[in-house]
Amino acid sequence: MFDFLQDYDLAGAIWTTVQLAVLSAVGSLIWGTLLAAMRVGPVPLMRGFGTAYVNIVRNIPLTVIILFASLGLNQTLGVTLGGGDDFETINFRLAVLGLILYTSSFVCEALRSGINTVPVGQAEAARALGLSFSQVLRLVVLPQAFRSSVVPLANVLIALIKNTTVAAAIGVAETALLMKEMIENEAQLLLISAVIALVFVVLTLPTGLILGWVGKKVAVKR
Repeated sequence: MFDFLQDYDLAGAIWTTVQLAVLSAVGSLIWGTLLAAMRVGPVPLMRGFGTAYVNIVRNIPLTVIILFASLGLNQTLGVTLGGGDDFETINFRLAVLGLILYTSSFVCEALRSGINTVPVGQAEAARALGLSFSQVLRLVVLPQAFRSSVVPLANVLIALIKNTTVAAAIGVAETALLMKEMIENEAQLLLISAVIALVFVVLTLPTGLILGWVGKKVAVKR
């Protein structure tokens, strides 16, 4: 029944999906944290930038962002993000960039919700001790915010893993692109769909369960 899978590099497609998810998750966490810091910061210009970025980017379809990264940045402006390599490698990098730009807006909001759970008195006490805003954020607020945001961030990560399928729009050889190829070549629509669905269940279900357990363990007791 599954003999046709031998003709396709399913393991390679899954590995590409995992790479997309991991690299995009790391980049989104970094950029999303910076955006959250801007949104709660004391500088009006930075607050305005953070607010505008989040409200604009998260309301743009991810497909549009991915296509802009490929057609706009690469084919129009010649951006390769690391040198003139082959087409697939360049589009992989651009897909990661697009996923980071999009997902970081949701990371920002998840972290901002965690920041809002930190009592204002703690930040005021830290400032009374002479700490700067960045020190208060780094030493007092963000550690508690991250602990409160594990479950929302887990939901963002699960969504990110599923969103990697959009990279197929620019030819990145991940699982969704392989699914399209298999459907075009094989008369096994239901079976192929079931296999790919199982792949994403295996990727997302343990992630949600593990991070949900971590969230309960590290949750700040109020």
